[in-house]
Amino acid sequence: MMSYSPEAKRDILDRTLEFVKTSLAQAEGGHDWWHIQRVWTNARHIAEGEEVDSFVVELAALLHDIADSKFHGGDEEVGPRKARQFLESLAVDEPIVDHVVQIIRHVSFKGGHQDGSFHSAELAVVQDADRLDALGAIGIARAFNYGGHKGRGLYDPAISPNLHMSVEEYKHSTAPTINHFYEKLLLLKDLMNTETGRKMAEERHRFMEAYLEQFYHEWNGTETSRKEA
Repeated sequence: MMSYSPEAKRDILDRTLEFVKTSLAQAEGGHDWWHIQRVWTNARHIAEGEEVDSFVVELAALLHDIADSKFHGGDEEVGPRKARQFLESLAVDEPIVDHVVQIIRHVSFKGGHQDGSFHSAELAVVQDADRLDALGAIGIARAFNYGGHKGRGLYDPAISPNLHMSVEEYKHSTAPTINHFYEKLLLLKDLMNTETGRKMAEERHRFMEAYLEQFYHEWNGTETSRKEA
């Protein structure tokens, strides 16, 4: 495998950053450049406590949502394909390209279904970094932003969360946004791979639980009676 100098790595990362910024300039607010930046920041922080190739981690974090299948007709290969084409245009060493592409291919939640065909310490770091951005205050904002983008309702007491969806059911769900908390967001804390990721997830998870409690008080009109008691 080719050995890159720190300067060469920095140049590749800088060019990748600009490519991602340009590519996602018009992206939906929960999957735009700012999402990438947060995941990239989280990934670098988590990587500090892990034995990983930080260059692979950073490249994968920057490119992990370069073409999310949700916005490309469900094509789960468009992201890996676009990332590969870009990295090959920079003449990045093939083993690194392959590793980054595999991370992109396996990083997403997919309704909790993972095929288990690929594992690496670098995937674990990027996956935790991505999942953290689906938690806490940012996670709540992203969930409702995407729900609004798709024209979904906030909440419907008559529609229960589906905790046993197949991959296809998860991809095509039109349920209200509150259901997404139970179908994904509240599950992520226990799916973290790294110790750092788990610690960061705990606080964000508690914030979401408190948010839901307040949401139901306001929805049901019990907040007033609670304050008057």
